[in-house]
Amino acid sequence: MVTRVGPLRLGRLPAFTASTTLISVDPAAVALPFDTNTPSASVARLQVLLDRAGASPGVIDGLDGGNLRSALAAFESMHGLNVDGKIGSQVIDAIDDPKQVIGSYVITGEDISVVVGAIPKDYAQMAQMKYLGYATVTEGLAERFHMGEDFLKALNPNARYGEGETIFVADLGVNKTGKAVRLEVDKTQGQVRAYAADDSLLVAYPATIGSETNPSPSGTHTVKTVALNPEYTYNPKINFQQGNNNSVLTLPPGPNGPVGTVWIDLSEPTFGIHGTPEPSRIDKTGSHRCVRLTNWDAEELAKLLTKDVLVEFM
Repeated sequence: MVTRVGPLRLGRLPAFTASTTLISVDPAAVALPFDTNTPSASVARLQVLLDRAGASPGVIDGLDGGNLRSALAAFESMHGLNVDGKIGSQVIDAIDDPKQVIGSYVITGEDISVVVGAIPKDYAQMAQMKYLGYATVTEGLAERFHMGEDFLKALNPNARYGEGETIFVADLGVNKTGKAVRLEVDKTQGQVRAYAADDSLLVAYPATIGSETNPSPSGTHTVKTVALNPEYTYNPKINFQQGNNNSVLTLPPGPNGPVGTVWIDLSEPTFGIHGTPEPSRIDKTGSHRCVRLTNWDAEELAKLLTKDVLVEFM
């Protein structure tokens, strides 16, 4: 459970800590581009608020970038605003929340138990493991709270990450609920969007959608099944060549498996929407034809889907 602490307001700060002095909203200032290299309290707050609204920015890291701008555009669409992916007074009025965005969390034994140490890159070695859990406690905690691992560490510079220790984390709110009747997979925007029966936008997620050498399919398909914590079957004759592995391998489940914690199987054979072991690389590197989301976004999406939901590739 996250315990809330003092809020961080939209504003520009040279450094980010959980105890930063509050900054009031200045629409003229926040309409300007943010620094893409230095974490900002303004960006972090905006990312948390977008995450709460169902317009996922992907990893919460305090950094501006394409995923943040796409999330802003999705939020604008949800609220009937001019869709330009920019921050202005209307966006601030619609998204601002008096609730704080950083809270405290007490590390549990479960957080420790899912740590398995370094994960090998070779699939044959991965197949020998029982569970592809987290390499470190900080990796697991960062993913639990939708954060970049470096950002979590910056918030907690003196933490030892032991059981019973209290740390600062993003205060995310609750997952979106409802039922999606169709999905749009937008290759240009690098985004997956889910729509309700009244055609309102339920959620939007940053996504890696195929690559130049392994493009995703086109046209309209449907959802066949949804599998949580799936095993992964590697078949070089069907999938792709990984290292020197020429045999079929069954890899155990876990967040660091090739498809993360969710597999959403589509009517296109061998193709699906799934999680990833590397959330910070979503929409920054290609995939083997499939659609990759962060594990937390894939898990939320899975709860909104039923069999035969339409999936349109834009």
